[in-house]
Formats: sequence, C-alpha cells, structure tokens
Amino acid sequence: MSNTDSTHHDDQIGHVVPIKFLVLICSILLFLTAVTVWVSRYDFTEINIAEMGIIMALFVATVKATIVGLYFMHLRWDRPFIGFVFVGSILFVVLFIGLALTDTMEYQPEIIKGDTPKVTEAMDALKH
Repeated sequence: MSNTDSTHHDDQIGHVVPIKFLVLICSILLFLTAVTVWVSRYDFTEINIAEMGIIMALFVATVKATIVGLYFMHLRWDRPFIGFVFVGSILFVVLFIGLALTDTMEYQPEIIKGDTPKVTEAMDALKH
C-alpha cells in the first residue's frame, strides 16, 4: 500500500478563518483594552469599593485571554476537551489570584501607613 492510497492525510491545512472575522475579533480585543485603560483611571474609592479596579481588570483580562485562545489559537474549532482545558486553566488562574487577593485583604488593616512615630516604634521593637 503506497502513501497515496492511505486514508490518513497529514498535508491538510488547519481551520481557515476569514480576514473580516479576524479583524472583528481584533477590534473587540482593542475595545476591551480601552475598557481596561478606562477602568484603571477610574477611582473606585468614591463608591467605597477600592478593590473594584483590580477585579474589573482581571475580569477583562480573562475575557481577552479566552477570546485570543478560542479564535486566534483556533481552539473553538479544535476538540471540545482542548478548549475546556484552556478555559478551565484561565479560570483557575483567576481563582488563585482571587484567593491571594483575599488573603492580602485580611492583614491590610494592620499595615501602618507612612513613616510615622508608630513605624519607628515598631522598628525599634523589632531591633530589641
């Protein structure tokens, strides 16, 4: 049996995506980048949610990473399990960062702000 008689074809091209579709996806990603910049400049302390800036930035970054993976890496047209693993890994990273952020929120009130007499007293207590 020769190689031309085989039913297995290794010379196939992957999924072809129209340029217009890729330009649309790129436009969406650029818009989401603008949203990230806008969110970074907004002061959420005015509405008493100081952590909202990082939460919004992580959410937008997760959406952008998912779009890049699904469309530019062609995971949308690959086996569903591969896409599931990719999206799941992104969600796990967001979960782990979120857990780390909640941990830092716990000891945040104990931090003494600035170079005040309290800081000097605390440093002197550590030296002795």
